[in-house]
Order: sequence, then C-alpha cells, then structure tokens
Amino acid sequence: MSIKDVYQAVIDFDEDAMPDLIQKELASGTDIQKLLQEGLIAPMDYVGKQFSEGELFVPEMLMAAQTMKKGLEILKPKLGAGGGSSAGTIVIGTVKGDLHDIGKNLVGMMLEGGGFEIIDLGVDVEPKAFVEAAKKNGAKIVGLSALLTTTMPAMEETVNALKEAGLEVKTMVGGAPVTKAFADKIGATGYSEDAPGAVELARRLSAA
Repeated sequence: MSIKDVYQAVIDFDEDAMPDLIQKELASGTDIQKLLQEGLIAPMDYVGKQFSEGELFVPEMLMAAQTMKKGLEILKPKLGAGGGSSAGTIVIGTVKGDLHDIGKNLVGMMLEGGGFEIIDLGVDVEPKAFVEAAKKNGAKIVGLSALLTTTMPAMEETVNALKEAGLEVKTMVGGAPVTKAFADKIGATGYSEDAPGAVELARRLSAA
C-alpha cells in the first residue's frame, strides 16, 4: 500500500476503492498534505494534461474527478483540523438565466482537485449572490459559467457588480459560447476554454 495506489485509483476511476485506500494511508501515518498533493492533486493534473492532449474526454475527466472527490471527502475534515493549507477560496456558479451545470460542476471538481476551496452557488445565480458569497467567504476568485449566448450579458453584469462592490476579486469566465475576446470586452480577469485550463488559470491568478 502506498500513495501510488491512491494516485492509480484516480487514474483508473476506481471510486469504490478510494475510501479504503485513503483510510489505510491515514492509518499508516502518511502525512495528510503529502497524501493530498501526491495522491489526489497530482493525478488530476495528469488527467488534465491527458485531456488537453486529446487522450481523454469529458466523461473520463468527470469519472476521475468524482473518484478524487471521494478521497477528498475523507481528507477535508482532517485538513481543517491539521491546519492544512488551501490554495484559496473560489466562488463559482452559472450566471442568471442559465440552468446548465455539467461544465461548471466539472470545473468545480477539477479546482477542488487542484487544492482550492470551492463555494458552488449552483445555476441561475444573480449578480448580487456572487457579490455576497465572495464577501462572506473571503474569496479571491469568482468563476462564472454560461452555456447560452442569451445569458452572456449576465456575465458582464456580474463582473460589473463585483467591481462596483469594491471587492478585490479576480474573475474567471468560461462556457461554450464564451471567448477570450468576450472575456476581455467585459473586463473579466481571465478566460479558460476547458476545466484543466481553469485550474491553471486559477493557480496563475492566485499567485499574481
């Protein structure tokens, strides 16, 4: 038994084996941060790379993310108790008028796998709800998703609402109809076309 088995379980989408593997590692005294970084975050980075290279597709990424999440559920309370460091808090949601959530959910799981604390507001989220959640949770980044061209203006409304509230937050936008040109036009801090890219972007924005 080793962290390699935990890593492999994520790669193999072995959701059923994950809780047992994590518990065994904890029982053997494996450092929690090491288990998180090498057992859960590292394979998600690998999965993201495979996706970017066209070796894996969205269903496989979802399965890997779901497997990682099983392990994370066990580690999370212990990370809190041990003062484990989070990469930062990100508020995410699908903007007002849009009920699509598969892309948002995948991005949320990938970000969680990347070590971020995720506050998921769900779908059809009003601009003021993003503002309130960012304030309440001390978020440094707000992620906005839209799948309909008709709801893209709600992204701009939300970006503006966050600025008007005087919040020191960075905004990430994405979704099928969204482009980098649109992100620049509405004053968003960054844009990603897929979930692995969102993790990279979040890491860059956190470090900036």
